[in-house]
Amino acid sequence: MKISKIAIPVLASAALTLSACSGTGQESEGPTEETSGLTYAVITHSAPGDAFWDRVKSGVERAGDDYGVTVGYSSDPDPAKQAALIDGAVADDVDGIVVSMANPDGLEDSIKAAVAAGVPVVTINSGIDYWKEFGAITHVGQAESVAGEAVGERLADAGYDNVVCVIQEAGNIALEDRCAGVKKVIPNVENLQVDGTDDNAVTATITSKLQSDDDVDAVVALAGQIALDAVAAVEQAGTDTPVATFDLSEDVVNDIIDGKIEFAVDQQPFVQGYAAVTTLYLKSINGNDVGGGQPILSGPAFVTKENADAVLEYAKNGTR
Repeated sequence: MKISKIAIPVLASAALTLSACSGTGQESEGPTEETSGLTYAVITHSAPGDAFWDRVKSGVERAGDDYGVTVGYSSDPDPAKQAALIDGAVADDVDGIVVSMANPDGLEDSIKAAVAAGVPVVTINSGIDYWKEFGAITHVGQAESVAGEAVGERLADAGYDNVVCVIQEAGNIALEDRCAGVKKVIPNVENLQVDGTDDNAVTATITSKLQSDDDVDAVVALAGQIALDAVAAVEQAGTDTPVATFDLSEDVVNDIIDGKIEFAVDQQPFVQGYAAVTTLYLKSINGNDVGGGQPILSGPAFVTKENADAVLEYAKNGTR
């Protein structure tokens, strides 16, 4: 699947152009009374304190500031509670909803009810196979199976053929798709379930696996913090097993620079938040349906030792 290099800049520049100009062609001094009254709800499946979702939230907040609109951010990893947040946003008569779908079945009724009520919906991050069926405008995120295959190809090219893929959230279809993508390229992939809310337990589980199975020659983590836990596990196990990961943090980028992590797949969470709000904004002010019936791909982008120094500046800012 070829990733468009212009989709996000076009979204951002189009929205900024429309918001900066009046009907007479004169530049306005800021948001109009009409746009300043717009309210959007962003509802994700994030657990509290998740660094990845902090970056999504940063993109959401930046878009709200840039467009002069009100954006409320809420989250709950429980699908039933996340669905209730969607229902509440509809009851509050918001102008649009952004929602992540780690558990599409649990959110289907609420998303379809929002669309039926005339509330535009954009999905992000998880659920790329369901957004169209549920009636969303588009999906902003990464095709996880494609990203997984790309990781598998990099590992296979480096000679690795016995991989442990660490899943930190049970039932999250995006994480399962990542591991399945790796497995399409490297048949010998074992999924290792861990409790992503307990770093010590994650490290202990990976350590135990490495100590009990000498054949494991690579570990794939599916989140930045899990990668850091895996690095600690490699040290505790006394092996030199390479670690690759999905998603970034400042610590992950530093570990790439230091050679402790082979590479990271960046699905650009800041972009996901910013582009989703941009899509709703364009719908509100100009009636646009962005995406042309296709998802807007924010990744995969690879961060390696060769480009990590350039990425580190933005990781320190909390936007990569």
